[in-house]
Amino acid sequence: MTSHWQTLYARRLQWMTTSVIRDILKFAQAPDTISLSGGWPEADLFPVAQLDEISHYVLTHMPKESLQYGLTDGLPALREALAQEMTRRGIPAKAENIVITSGSQQALDLMGRIFLDEGDTVIVESPTFLGAVQSFNAYGVRFAPLPVDEEGACVDQLPALIERARPKFMYLLPTFQNPTGVTMSLERRRKVVELAAAYNVPILEDDPYGALRFEGQPLPTLIELDAARHAENARTGSYAQGNVVYLSSFSKTLAPGLRLAWAVCPPEVARQFVMAKQGSDLHSNAMAQTMAYEFLRRGWLPDQVQRIRETYLTRRNAMCEAIAAYFPPSVRYTRPQGGLFLWVILPEGFDTVALLSEAVARKVAFVPGKPFFVDGSGANTMRLSFASVPPELIREGIKRLGELIAAKLR
Repeated sequence: MTSHWQTLYARRLQWMTTSVIRDILKFAQAPDTISLSGGWPEADLFPVAQLDEISHYVLTHMPKESLQYGLTDGLPALREALAQEMTRRGIPAKAENIVITSGSQQALDLMGRIFLDEGDTVIVESPTFLGAVQSFNAYGVRFAPLPVDEEGACVDQLPALIERARPKFMYLLPTFQNPTGVTMSLERRRKVVELAAAYNVPILEDDPYGALRFEGQPLPTLIELDAARHAENARTGSYAQGNVVYLSSFSKTLAPGLRLAWAVCPPEVARQFVMAKQGSDLHSNAMAQTMAYEFLRRGWLPDQVQRIRETYLTRRNAMCEAIAAYFPPSVRYTRPQGGLFLWVILPEGFDTVALLSEAVARKVAFVPGKPFFVDGSGANTMRLSFASVPPELIREGIKRLGELIAAKLR
């Protein structure tokens, strides 16, 4: 007998899906399984002692700010501190440009709430972050895929894609992209900002990993390049005129459990974010906000980030060395300069979704690449994460995967 509940659900439920990655993580949690699948930061690097000290401090010195209802756009002191940090990075910002969100995932959902109607189109990289696809799917949208190569999104294809798709906005991860780990070149960054302005197509720039560069030279963010185009921004010291909404997060630098991120946008857009957020959660965790502010105020974040960079560099190197040693020569892979992931491309004909069950039987897990493609391609790809796995386990996990892939090739 059919449950009566099924006749009551909203139509948008048919567009929503569960996370394939989280489903994979359920059976990759056996203690003897080497999981190269999760996009989790290394828990041993969480600044536990510092957060413990800060929690006592804010409860003693900031009890009302920590425990009382707060402003929807966020703790004023934290917003001001983040505005100063954005300005230091070359993005003119004031507190009016900053909205605190409950993780970047909420910011993605808020973008959908305020911009997307059923039938609208969003340009996304191919492949792209699965969480963004989940968020936007809830609003009944279409996706226009933009291919990615070793220099990031192939922006030379944008004019034709924009003309054909008429998108509401484009969603891009230009730095240490999830899932591929690649970084968009400076030339392409400049070009995509120019094209977005020329075609009046906003950019949603997602940058959760930008602080985690452990190799190479930093590149300007898209919002920084966009801000430089508008003299008004420099004159007022605020991102007043622009075409980019920029997202970043404390999840990869402090701890994901804080569920704390922020959006940088023109004040007009910030006001719409606040209105949409009020109906979602009223405000983000006040205790987490006061703790993050105090962490910034004490100047502890640079050392914390440096610890993470050093650890991830060692683990990236271990994974690349192991792939070179144990994977067949016909397998291609990226060598990211930062972030948490690298991308593996197997020969045509491989199906990594089917391969996963055999890998789990060998006590190693990865994320199949196909779910990251909105057009259903990518069957022969996989995402590997090196961030939360010690080097010796990375080598053993890659060895097991290499043996499996080689057996399939034979």
